[in-house]
Amino acid sequence: MLHSSLFRKYLPGACMLLWATGVAYGQTDTLFLKKTMPYGQYIDRVGKHNIAYAAEKFNIPVAAANIEAAKIFPDPELSAGWFDNGQRRLNMGNGYSAGIGWTVELGGKRKARIDLAKSESELAGYLLQDYFRNLRAEATLKYLEAIRNGQLVQVQFQAYDAMNRLAQSDSIRAHSGAISDLDARQSRLEAATMRNDVYQAIADWKTSLSELAVFTGTLTSDTLMVASGNFTPFDRNFELARLVSDARQYRADLAAALQDKTVAEKMLALAKASRVIDLGLSAGLTYASYVRNAIAPTPSFVQTNLGLSIPLKFSNNNRGALKTAYYTTLQTEARYQQAALQVQAEVTQAFFNYQATRQQALQFNTGLLAGAQIILEGKLYSYRRGETSLLEVLNAQRTYNEVQQNYYQTLFNCAAALVALEKAAGIWDINF
Repeated sequence: MLHSSLFRKYLPGACMLLWATGVAYGQTDTLFLKKTMPYGQYIDRVGKHNIAYAAEKFNIPVAAANIEAAKIFPDPELSAGWFDNGQRRLNMGNGYSAGIGWTVELGGKRKARIDLAKSESELAGYLLQDYFRNLRAEATLKYLEAIRNGQLVQVQFQAYDAMNRLAQSDSIRAHSGAISDLDARQSRLEAATMRNDVYQAIADWKTSLSELAVFTGTLTSDTLMVASGNFTPFDRNFELARLVSDARQYRADLAAALQDKTVAEKMLALAKASRVIDLGLSAGLTYASYVRNAIAPTPSFVQTNLGLSIPLKFSNNNRGALKTAYYTTLQTEARYQQAALQVQAEVTQAFFNYQATRQQALQFNTGLLAGAQIILEGKLYSYRRGETSLLEVLNAQRTYNEVQQNYYQTLFNCAAALVALEKAAGIWDINF
């Protein structure tokens, strides 16, 4: 077994070690190409090529188009007609008419529509920022999971490699009569079991790598993106009060909740403006042909008319739309207050969780890994000298494996807690 310091040194090459040896899995792992992608390049691709995020981006031009649509004026109406007095025998004549009408909006309806569309456009921008905040955190967690799973592959392979060498040694010792054939069979069985654990660990690792392609929008089916790095750059010192202040200032979802209040206020203004009457203006010409009736002949003439129509807004007696808009403003205010409290609670919880996981990670620096390794090496030495049983060696090996797995899981939990904390606070300085 490698010394713990050397073991940690070679963690970034955890999964490549398995292919380099080719003992357990190398011969069957040739179907996929592997491409190492550092975290910085990975998260950049997430921002530029994530398909779901690209779809969300269309909300911005859609909102801008709604602003343009809100600027329209009412269309004028053109009318034309022809008439016949219906008395051909009396030569009463005929004629035609043409006119144009236009509705004049009063009460600032157009301005209210534009203001509402602009506020909705700003809301769409905040929602897009919040979407990326969540996407970035989720993509980072998947990248960290890939690193953790790669390190667990190394743990499982090193455990299998050690047990496989022990099984080979036991076979020789059993052949010479130094140990019983039963112990040799037991060690071979343990080695075979650990080899299956290696297979499963590799499957879990490759599954996590395939998920990275979803976040980067990669459609290549024959290449796996390999995560690189370790968990050492995830130690931070924070002040809770500063984090809460940052969250109130930078959280996009809180800004969206505040903007939602503005949208509700603009909707109320539009509802009030819609209750103001609109004026209808009209102008037209009417031409009547010459009447050749002998009793009352009439020359042809052109009639000009101007008109003004005023609607009778009996519908204003119904204040349902106005009440809806008013209570919506009160609702968005309450939602904003709740969102502010929720943000503070999320930051506080994430802060305490990160502090706890940091302390858990520090416990492993007190000699847990080294102690478990020393015990295992001591049991192996005693077993080779015939001073201890195979069962004690197997128990020591399992303990050492569990300690290593718990170590990497704890480091992952600490890194994930940091991601959750910075996500909750609306800040981001993670790069490794």
